[in-house]
Amino acid sequence: MKVYDKFYIGGKWVKPKGKDKIEVIDPSTEEVCGVVPSGNADDINAAVAAAKKAFKTWSRTTAAERSELIGKIAEKFTESMPKIGEICARELGTPLQTSIAVHGGLGVGVMSSFKDIPFEMEKEERIGNSLIIKEPIGVCGFITPWNFPLHQLVAKLAPALAAGCTVVVKPSSDTPLTAYWLAETLHEVGLPAGVFNLVSGPGRSVGEAMCTHPDVDMVSITGSTEAGIRVAELAAGTVKRVGQELGGKSPMLVLEDADVAKAAAGAAGGICLNSGQVCAALSRLIVPRGKQDEAVKAAKAAAEAVVVGGAFEEGVTMGPVASKAQFDSVRAYIQKGIDEGATLVTGGLDMPAGKNTGYFVKPTIFSDVRNDMTIAQEEIFGPVLCIIPYDSEQEAIDIANDSIFGLSGAVVGGNQDHAIEVAKQIRTGQISVNGGAFNVMAPFGGYKQSGNGRELGPHGLAEYVELKSLQL
Repeated sequence: MKVYDKFYIGGKWVKPKGKDKIEVIDPSTEEVCGVVPSGNADDINAAVAAAKKAFKTWSRTTAAERSELIGKIAEKFTESMPKIGEICARELGTPLQTSIAVHGGLGVGVMSSFKDIPFEMEKEERIGNSLIIKEPIGVCGFITPWNFPLHQLVAKLAPALAAGCTVVVKPSSDTPLTAYWLAETLHEVGLPAGVFNLVSGPGRSVGEAMCTHPDVDMVSITGSTEAGIRVAELAAGTVKRVGQELGGKSPMLVLEDADVAKAAAGAAGGICLNSGQVCAALSRLIVPRGKQDEAVKAAKAAAEAVVVGGAFEEGVTMGPVASKAQFDSVRAYIQKGIDEGATLVTGGLDMPAGKNTGYFVKPTIFSDVRNDMTIAQEEIFGPVLCIIPYDSEQEAIDIANDSIFGLSGAVVGGNQDHAIEVAKQIRTGQISVNGGAFNVMAPFGGYKQSGNGRELGPHGLAEYVELKSLQL
C-alpha cells in the first residue's frame, strides 16, 4: 500500500495545513490500496503562490529549454510504462496489460507529441502595422478525472509546459496515486521548483478554492458536465479562462452498405474498454432497422466473449468499474433501461459468475432502444451499449444529433466518400470514419454540453496562450 502524507508544492514535499486523509480503494478487491492527504484552501493558497513565483522565470525560458524538458519527461514515461500500468491497474481496476498499453501508452504518446510545440510560441505574425506575439496565460489550475489518471493530466500539463505556464493540480480523490507518481517523476527529471504543484482533496473545498483564487489565470477541468458548469460559475467571478472537457453520449452510425455485424462486434468490444469509463465511448449504436437482428447477434457474441475479472488476474479483458458510487450508478441505469422497455440482450444487474467482491458489472447490451430513453440520452459511463434502429439515413443523422452532448462519434459505411459526407453532418468535436484511429496530434474536445476548448496537438496549445498586438 502506498501512503503519501505531504503535498508537492514549490519543488518540495510539504506538510498539509490540515489532518484529513483520503483512502484510495482498489475496485478489484474493495481494499485500501493507498492513502493521500486531503487539502483545504490554505494548501491551495500555498500552491498558487509557488506557481505564481515560478511563472516569473519559467515564462521567460526559451522554447528550446522547454522542449528539452518535455523530451526528458517523455523518455522517463517510456521507461516507466510498466509502473504506470501497475498504479492505474491498482487504483482504477483496468487489467494490467491493458493498463500498461493504454494508460502508460497514452501518457507517452501525448507528452512526446508536445516536444516540438514550444517553438510555436516563438512564431510571430505581421498584420499591417501590428506585430502579433504569443505569451503564456499564467498560472493554470487543473481538475482531473479518475478514468484516465495520467492521460487526462498530461493532456493539460504538456501544452501548459510548452507555453511557459505554471500549474496547480487537483487530481480525482478516487485515483490520485498516479498524480503523486507524476510529481515524483517531474522532480526527478528536474522540472524547476513551482512549475508543477499538487494538492489532493475534495472538489467542494480544494477545487472551489482553486477556481475562485484571484492569482489563477485559467482553469481546465475534465469531468462531468455538472462539474464543468460549477467550475465555470466559480471562475466567472475573476474572469478566468475555462477549458472544459466534459460528458459524452457518442453515436456510432452504421450505414446501409456497411458490414453491420463487424461494426456491432466492434462497438460491443469497444464499450468495454476501461470498463466503459471513457468520455468518448461510442455508447449508441445506430443501425438500419432491417439489420438490427444481425447487429444484436454480433454484439451479443462480442460482449459475452469479454472476460471480466480483477486487474491482476490472468486472461482478464475487462476489470471492475472504478468505485462503489460508479457501480451503483451503472446498475441504476441498467435497471432504468429495463423499466423503460428496452430489450436486454445480455448482461444486466447480476454480478459476473464467481464474483461477490469488487465493483464488477457485466458487459450489457440493450436493443430496441428509442433515442428518448434515459439510457440513450444520459452518460452511463459503464460497459452498456444501446442499439437504436433507424428507417432512413436522415433519421439516423437526426438521432445522432439528438443529444445535449457532442464529444465524439463514428460513421461506418461501404463508401468512404459518402461516409465522410455523413460524418460532416454530425455535430461532434471528433469523429472516426470507417475505423479511423485516435490521433494524439488532432484537436480533441466537444460541441454543446460536452465542453469548450480543445486539447492535444498544436490546437491544444491555444488554450494556454494570450495573444498580444504590438502596434508599430
